[in-house]
Amino acid sequence: MTPTSNTSLTLRSKVPDSEKITINLGYVDLGHIDLLVSEGFYANRTDFIRTAIRNQLSTQNEEVRQVVARKMLVLGLQRFGRTDLEAVQAAGQTLEIRVLGLASIEDDVPPALAQATIASVTVLGAFHASPAVKAALAGRIG
Repeated sequence: MTPTSNTSLTLRSKVPDSEKITINLGYVDLGHIDLLVSEGFYANRTDFIRTAIRNQLSTQNEEVRQVVARKMLVLGLQRFGRTDLEAVQAAGQTLEIRVLGLASIEDDVPPALAQATIASVTVLGAFHASPAVKAALAGRIG
C-alpha cells in the first residue's frame, strides 16, 4: 500500500439552486390543485405550482426582457469573492450590483471590503451574504 498525499483542497459552499417560499391559497383553489394531482395531471402540489409559475413567466417573457435591459440587470447568478472585490478596490472603483436571480457575496469577503467596494445592491430574487456583510451594506441594499 502506498501512502496517500495530504493535498489541501479549497471547498466552496454550495449555493442552493432554489429558494423556499410560502404562499397562502384559498380552500377552493387548493381543492382544484388537489383534484388535478389526484387525477395524475401533476405529481404533487409543488409540481402544479412550479408549472403554473413557469407558464405565467413565459407569457410575460418579452416584458421581463425589456425591464432587464432597461434596468441593466444581470440575469442569473452573480458571485463576488474577496479577490474580485480587491481588484475593484485596487482600480479605485465601486460596484452597483443589479441582479435578477441570485447575487452572492462569498464568505471570504470581510465586511470592510464589501463596504468599501459595493455602492448599492438591487436584487430581484435572493441575496446571499454573511450577516456581517449584510449589516455593513444595510443602507445600500434596496
